[in-house]
Amino acid sequence: MSQSLKIAIIGDYNFTYNSHHATNLAIDHSAQFLDIDVNYYWVKLSEVIGFRSQQFQQYDGFWIAPGPIQNPFFLYGIMKEIIGKNIPTLITGDGYKTLLDVLISTYQLNGRNEKLISDNLVDGEQFEKLIIAPHTSSFRKLYENYSNIELTSTRYSLYPQLIQQLQDNIADVEAYNQFEDPEIISLKNKKFFVGCGFCPQISSTREIPHPIIYTFMKACLIKNGE
Repeated sequence: MSQSLKIAIIGDYNFTYNSHHATNLAIDHSAQFLDIDVNYYWVKLSEVIGFRSQQFQQYDGFWIAPGPIQNPFFLYGIMKEIIGKNIPTLITGDGYKTLLDVLISTYQLNGRNEKLISDNLVDGEQFEKLIIAPHTSSFRKLYENYSNIELTSTRYSLYPQLIQQLQDNIADVEAYNQFEDPEIISLKNKKFFVGCGFCPQISSTREIPHPIIYTFMKACLIKNGE
């Protein structure tokens, strides 16, 4: 292995959560697939909120892990900070809504103070199956040889006006779900800044690593080589 990555997984790790355990395994799957060495570190929200600018630059990529989120206020501040940097970032699960909240506030998309995002539409602490419909050529290619069935414990419906405002200047909708709600978005003018409402790490396997995750790691390699 000729290249090595350093990735920060931002979240409050709990080994009893399947999505947290799956996050570690998915990184291992993609590292083996890409034949690279990856050093990854779970960093608590309470630690990241105190990072100075140079501490963010120590990492080749950030993965904002699924919740439960112990301090949503901290995550909001961290997300806002990371958006301002040119570091590959992947968001899976609960942090997807936080990303939307940050974008709404930053770009003042809610002048009428309306409710633009629904509450979580998944009941209880269970996983729901989603059918992913890629909307862009890049994500159609990613899912070309991969199942479009994903699992999630969070699902949100967005006000149509919000979707349009996001697409105008801020983000691309990379994929919708079977309910015709945006399920994957990426920020414009960023090499890789992708938010998924679901947890792609859960469906990743050693034999077939998840394409979103190894694409994220390929973006980290580019950043590492700059």
